[in-house]
Amino acid sequence: MLKKIKVGLIGLGTVGGGVVEILNKHADDFKARAGVDIELVRFADRNPSRFVELGLDPALCTTDPFEVIADPAIDIIIELIGGTGIALEVCKKALESGKHLVTANKAIMATSGHELLKMAEERGLNVRFEASVGGGIPIIGPLKRSLVSNEISQVMGIVNGTTNYILSSMASEGMSYDEALAQAQALGYAEADPSADVEGDDAAAKIAILASIAFNTPLSMDQVSTEGIRTIDAADISYAKDYGYAIKLLALANRTPEGIDMRVHPTMIAKSHPLAHVNGVDNAIYVIGDAVGETMFFGPGAGSGAAASAIVADVIEVARDIDNGRVSIQCSCVDDLAVRDMNKLRTRYYIRMVVKDQPGVLAKTASIFAANRVSIESLIQHTCEDERFAEIAYVTHDAYESDIQAALGEIRSLDIVEQVASLIRVQDL
Repeated sequence: MLKKIKVGLIGLGTVGGGVVEILNKHADDFKARAGVDIELVRFADRNPSRFVELGLDPALCTTDPFEVIADPAIDIIIELIGGTGIALEVCKKALESGKHLVTANKAIMATSGHELLKMAEERGLNVRFEASVGGGIPIIGPLKRSLVSNEISQVMGIVNGTTNYILSSMASEGMSYDEALAQAQALGYAEADPSADVEGDDAAAKIAILASIAFNTPLSMDQVSTEGIRTIDAADISYAKDYGYAIKLLALANRTPEGIDMRVHPTMIAKSHPLAHVNGVDNAIYVIGDAVGETMFFGPGAGSGAAASAIVADVIEVARDIDNGRVSIQCSCVDDLAVRDMNKLRTRYYIRMVVKDQPGVLAKTASIFAANRVSIESLIQHTCEDERFAEIAYVTHDAYESDIQAALGEIRSLDIVEQVASLIRVQDL
C-alpha cells in the first residue's frame, strides 16, 4: 500500500484550477507511473465562488489560508497566491509548521528565496519552485540535477511571454507597440496594468532565480540591471531587419572574471540564432556548460495548463521524497560571487536618433563618439516625414557601456539633436 500524501492548495486562480484538474484527472496514473498516492484535502481562496466553480466540497474549503496550514494531516502546501505580501507569510508559516512547500511565486523566490530555502534546510523540508520560471518548461530541475556536472558559463533567454508576443506581433504584422500591447491584453496575454512585464521586472525576477542556481551564489532581482520594451518603435523593428537582426527582450546572466553579468533589456540578436525564432508567448532558455556545450529549453511560458503541469510535477517529486524518507538539496548557493557593474559591459550597440537635417550633424556626432572611444561600424540615414529632420540609425563596434552613456549624454545636449530615440544592445551569440 502506498502512503497517502495529503496536500493543501492555497490560491484557486486559473493556475490553481489547473492543478485541481490535473490531480483529479491523473491521480490514479500517478500511483501507477510515479509510485505516489496524492490527494488534495484542503483548499483556500479569498473568493468563495471559486469553490463552487471548481466543484469542491465546501467542508474542505476556507477563505483563511492559515487554517489550511494548521491542519496537522497535511504534508505539502501549494502556494499560488502570488505577490510578496501575504504569500510570503504563507510560505514561511508552512515551513514553520513542518509542511513541505511547492510554489510558483517568482517574486518571492527572487527576493526571499534564499531565506525560505535555508528555513527548509534547517527543518528537513523540501521547497520546490519549477513553475516560477518558464511556465511548463523544465529548467530549474535540469539546472539543479541534470547539468550539475557542468560549470555553467551562461544562462539567457526569453522568459516573458507577454513581451515576446508584443515584439513578435510588431515584427510579423507591422503593428505599433501600442497596437501590439492592446491585442495582447484583448487575448489575455497581458494584464490591464502590464508594467511588470513590459518594464522587465518579471524577467529580472526569473533570471535572478536561474543565475542563483546556475552560478551557486545568492542573487536577487534588485541586482539585475533592467530595461523594458516601452521605447521600442516600429522603426527599430524595421532597422533590425535591415541589419539582419530580430529584437527580443532577453534575460542574460554570464560568469565573467569580474563577477556575474546579470541584466534584462531589449536585444538585437542575429536571425540565424534559434532564439530569434521564438515567437508569440513561447519562452526559450539557453544554457552553456563546459561539458555539455550549448543547450536550449523551449516551450509554453504561460497559461494555466503549463504552470499547473510544473506545479504537479513538483508535488510528485516531493511526495517521492516523503515516501523515501529523504530531502533534496535545498540551497547550493555556497559561492559568493560579485555582480559586475553594468558600466563594464562591452558589446555592440544600436542607436537611433532624430536630428535636424542640416550639414555637419554627422561630423559633430561622430566626433563625440570618437572622443568617448566609440567606433561606428555602420549607419543608415532617412529623411523624416517632417523634412526639417532626419533619422539616423547607428551600429557601433564593441564599446563599454560607460563610454556609450557618456557619449549619448553629450549628444543629447546638442541643439541639432531632437531626440535619442532608442538604445538597443546587440548580442553576438
